[in-house]
Amino acid sequence: MSQGGAGSLDLAARLNRLHPKIIDLSLGRIERLLDRLGNPEASLPPVVHVAGTNGKGSVIAFARAIAEAAGQKVHAYTSPHLVRFNERICVASRQIEDAALLALIEECEAVNGEEPITFFEMTTAVAYLAFARTPADLLLLETGLGGRLDATNVIARPSLTALTPISIDHVGFLGETLPEIAAEKAGILKADVACVLALQSPAAAEVILARAGELDAQLIVEGDGWTFEAGGEGLTVTTGQRTLQLPSPGLLGAHQAANAAQAVAILDQLDAPLIDEAAVAEGMKLVHWPARLQRLDGGKLASGLPGGWELWLDGGHNGAAGQVLAAQAAAWNDKPLYLIAGILNSKDPSGFLSPLAAHATKLFAVAIPGEEASLGADDVAGLASELGLEGEPVASVEVAIAALSDAAPGRILICGSLYLAGYVLGQN
Repeated sequence: MSQGGAGSLDLAARLNRLHPKIIDLSLGRIERLLDRLGNPEASLPPVVHVAGTNGKGSVIAFARAIAEAAGQKVHAYTSPHLVRFNERICVASRQIEDAALLALIEECEAVNGEEPITFFEMTTAVAYLAFARTPADLLLLETGLGGRLDATNVIARPSLTALTPISIDHVGFLGETLPEIAAEKAGILKADVACVLALQSPAAAEVILARAGELDAQLIVEGDGWTFEAGGEGLTVTTGQRTLQLPSPGLLGAHQAANAAQAVAILDQLDAPLIDEAAVAEGMKLVHWPARLQRLDGGKLASGLPGGWELWLDGGHNGAAGQVLAAQAAAWNDKPLYLIAGILNSKDPSGFLSPLAAHATKLFAVAIPGEEASLGADDVAGLASELGLEGEPVASVEVAIAALSDAAPGRILICGSLYLAGYVLGQN
């Protein structure tokens, strides 16, 4: 999914070629490779391990921005990347450089030999090596898929775990019911390690509570262990340690208040001096996380629109994300909203588009460039029509934007996939 510079693109292509992007949830291969590498995962700074369906990346982005505003050096491991493969691995608050990344890939490949390994497992081993060899104050670690058998789940004792809201997604790998999916996500819980828990549906909460009880893992639950209230120009967050009066989150959308508050609760729970409130406020404003209700003000795509138009981008792709975007669309009631959507065939397009259908004027459907697993534009357009939203298949995002140039000014929201979002950011 890389449209970045040549070095980054070559590295991503190399990993794709040598280690297929298949999904085969297992810990055996990554444990074998890490053992041969001297177990770098045992020599990391304090780890916060984050799983969930939606909001993982945003929670990590807020936590990272706040910690860095306080002067801390932060390692971060997230996925997928949008434009550059290097986005996945931030070492001491900086994206890993191409030369260092290539050297680590070659080291891991040499140690692994001809043994089977997947793209994500190799990437995770590379990240652990990089993190173990560079001092930092904190490691923010995002699961790739699920939790129990995710390649990141080899840290014997993280400092803290966190679960963001869990909903239906990746049913082909995690189970078809919410309790099954919650059980996989709750697989990151560890004995005697606290977990900062976002508000969950009753079905998911029951599974998480049972697993925490088995492990004697304390749950610090939204609404009890931490609370927040958003209104006006600010955000009030109360943790078990203090109450903070903060500016509104720097990421748009009502849901980001909960993500920001969970990040504060996570940092306040760590065994370290509390971060000064001024640094928390600074991080709240400076947070950066692309393709999450991101307005594209400049670049080739945005600059081609006539005055009065707005171009927005979001990588949400499941039912819960569709509901979040629908809530924002309802607040955007001053001009028509047009959707440009591309969706993978492994997702639930109806679940994503249904909440949005009532708020949009028209949907332009595209196939995601370079993705064999993309739904066809005709399929997405047909589904939109079934939902009561006019759908039109087009050849590209650029064609869709051009088709609107003569209409009265409105908003365009490009959505449906992080892979499409990565393409758009690269093109723009």
